[in-house]
Amino acid sequence: MANITIEYMILIPILILQIFLLPYAAGIFMGSWTTSSNTLALNDACAHVSSSIGQLYFFLNNPSLSSGTVTNNLNIPQYIGNYAYSGNATLISVSGSSSEAVLELTLTLIGSTISTTTPVTLGQNVQWLNSTFTSNSNNACITGQKDSNNTILLSFGM
Repeated sequence: MANITIEYMILIPILILQIFLLPYAAGIFMGSWTTSSNTLALNDACAHVSSSIGQLYFFLNNPSLSSGTVTNNLNIPQYIGNYAYSGNATLISVSGSSSEAVLELTLTLIGSTISTTTPVTLGQNVQWLNSTFTSNSNNACITGQKDSNNTILLSFGM
């Protein structure tokens, strides 16, 4: 009879501990998994937007195109993990290179600390108009305009 009591004295606190410990540990693991999943999805959206910017630039940089305006819809998801996200970009001139400029594209989940940055290599004849976009806008796009001086103006359109 004493053996059964000792077993209960040992097992009952362990069972009670498991009632609290397992949900706590599962919550920590799910939070980490959700953050990783949102980060991967944001990286994918950033790669898609940067690719679209590069393609729009190279299309407008074609010598056979004298001038014009082109708009490219982004076709990206409006939400990542129930968060909308915003994007902005900064044009950086590459030192020592007379033919390149780098556009630093940054996407940030609104209401979260998750963000990602991707560089887009463009030519020296590009100018970035200071603009931002929000993913939950129905008409988030990239606008490119080439003028007669062969200067290409890029921006996010709304």
